[in-house]
Amino acid sequence: MSTILETSELPAVFDGVKLAAVAAVLYVIVRCLNLKSPTAPPELFYQDSALARFLLKSCPLLTKEYIPPLIWGKSGHIQTALYGKMGRVRSPHPYGLRKYLTMPDGATATFDLFEPRSEHCTGEDVTMVICPGIANHSEKQYIRTFVDYAQKNGYRCAVLNHLGALPNIELTSPRMFTYGCTWEFGAMVNYIKKTYPQTQLVVVGFSLGGNIVCKYLGESQANQERVLCCVSVCQGYSALRAQETFMQWDHCRRFYNFLMADNMKKIILSHR
Repeated sequence: MSTILETSELPAVFDGVKLAAVAAVLYVIVRCLNLKSPTAPPELFYQDSALARFLLKSCPLLTKEYIPPLIWGKSGHIQTALYGKMGRVRSPHPYGLRKYLTMPDGATATFDLFEPRSEHCTGEDVTMVICPGIANHSEKQYIRTFVDYAQKNGYRCAVLNHLGALPNIELTSPRMFTYGCTWEFGAMVNYIKKTYPQTQLVVVGFSLGGNIVCKYLGESQANQERVLCCVSVCQGYSALRAQETFMQWDHCRRFYNFLMADNMKKIILSHR
């Protein structure tokens, strides 16, 4: 009798294990996809001025609620992976000329220059001077997409290639790009100012590039001459606090820290 009772209870135990496993998988999916995160308009911080009111009026998207794609749209991890590996369908390939600048210490700075493909809406000559993110350059997909869109809207674009980031450009001095060095970006901006004395500048920086362009504009008031505005995209504001954050496991931060460190190691080793 005891044997019969034991065998009859086994299916119920296995069913409980299966339910627990399914519940665990669903919990992981909900957490990874961030499905419980509510959608809301972005929180804006700005000084009430004529320029701020003009921007809000011209860009109503800034005050609208972001509606992400279904299921995977709330997960920054999946969005990052999909865009990083697959990119956009038929990613554009804008044509530009590579310029070489010799720095005082013997380093060779490079940037790519892209001419506009239409007239600017104001009829004026406007150049975007662009500083990419960490270890990035003009051949990255997000930079190509941005430049292609800017060209179609009448902007000339100059894109800095971070020192040592391009695999086919050798270093000519014992240094590569750093988090705070503005020398190469400044040399590119000076070249644009001298070559196109009539042009106005829009300064754009992505991630690490945002730190560099803001630091460059703050180093000297002369650096702000002929600058219409500066746009900093996804800039980190405190390297020390970010370092502590990247050592946490929450939201896979430590995994991203590993990926970025591994990429930096590959660049350094490629120039040894």
